[in-house]
Amino acid sequence: MTTRILVTGATGNVGRQLLAQLSAVEVVVPQRDRVDLARSESLRECLRGVDAVFLLWPLHSGAALPGVLTEIARHARRVVFLGSGGVRDLSMAGQEELIRRCGLEWTVLRPSTFAVNTRWWAGQIRAGDEVRGSHGGLGMALLHEADIAAVAVRALTADGHHGRVYRLTGPEVLSQAAQVRILGEVLGRPLRWVELDRPSARAQLLADGLPLSFVDVLLDAYAAMAAQPDPEITGDVEAVTGRPARTFRQWVADHRAGF
Repeated sequence: MTTRILVTGATGNVGRQLLAQLSAVEVVVPQRDRVDLARSESLRECLRGVDAVFLLWPLHSGAALPGVLTEIARHARRVVFLGSGGVRDLSMAGQEELIRRCGLEWTVLRPSTFAVNTRWWAGQIRAGDEVRGSHGGLGMALLHEADIAAVAVRALTADGHHGRVYRLTGPEVLSQAAQVRILGEVLGRPLRWVELDRPSARAQLLADGLPLSFVDVLLDAYAAMAAQPDPEITGDVEAVTGRPARTFRQWVADHRAGF
């Protein structure tokens, strides 16, 4: 039984859920002004006495990941890893390969699209009844951050998860247009999707507050996803936690105040 856990990214969407669900063990939260994952040695103090680490990789470079894993392995015995597709110089497969070779008991969480990404539309929804963007027919298996955290809790605190890669998805594939429809139904609003060409969609994403460095990356990803079959739904959330993955409708109900 794991008794002391270090949680990185504790102020983020998944991290906050993880802290809420890790009520039966001691949790260590790194102080943001003292820990910098780009400098692995900055983790040393908060790793003392830790049994397991939830490692969310927030950096746009993966150069420091090997050093961070080496530092973790000096103190802990288990790591649960949530990687990022936003790492410029290290693919998800490359990140996972480093985890496999780190010498720790390891579990990898490979999530589908986060439902929280729909918060990008909050400003448009407050301003009117239209959500404007590109690729309205693009299907996504939106995932509630509480389900990511629930799987992480079990991998951190119980045996039987070493060497597993959990492909976490929501329970259904929804197009962006369908997501807007469900948002409207839950919020009691007549929301509708308006399809834009790429230049107009680019301008809208910038107006929605997305950083310039990310907008073209996102649109390119949408185009690539649209050329592929719809994502496959998995049962990994239920297999690990014993309960089905939460629906997008449930996510909207849980985050109604954010719109």
